[in-house]
Amino acid sequence: MPPKVWTGAISFGLVSVPIAVLGATADHSVRLRRIHSIDNGLVRNRYWCEIEDREISYGEIGQGYEMAGGRIIPLTDEELRQLPLSTARAIELVGFLAATDIDPIRIGPGYYLQPQGSLAAKPYVLLRQALQRASKVAVARYAWHGRERLGLLRVRGDVIALHGLLWPDEIRDPAAVVPP
Repeated sequence: MPPKVWTGAISFGLVSVPIAVLGATADHSVRLRRIHSIDNGLVRNRYWCEIEDREISYGEIGQGYEMAGGRIIPLTDEELRQLPLSTARAIELVGFLAATDIDPIRIGPGYYLQPQGSLAAKPYVLLRQALQRASKVAVARYAWHGRERLGLLRVRGDVIALHGLLWPDEIRDPAAVVPP
């Protein structure tokens, strides 16, 4: 069984189903390392401060948001943790639609949702059956790693699968690659 990626709940109306999120896919790609071709030594990335023109350690690195015009607003880990995300511990269902209404280019990696405990099994199965019988998928909002995301819940076999969805502004316009 794959390890748990996240734990929380599926929430719709007055119903909350405790679940664990498990990876539904396995990556079998070969990972190559960059090496120095003369002596096979590993090549590492270095962190460079542009203002001080020197190498810095990983511990000196923070995060910042770059504004238009290049101005940087520094953010601490504590500030990021305090952001109010209503979906921090729940996958909130926001609507239902036919699977054919979703452009496949928007669909990301898949995860299986596993009910946590015997009390969660009944509403989990009820939601799964409702999605199956109506031939629908559920559009959801959830937050992972401090970022709110858009998702899609669908039935796969006897489980509910969660797919990340790209937001509309994350899809590039295909007009740029149309042949002349």
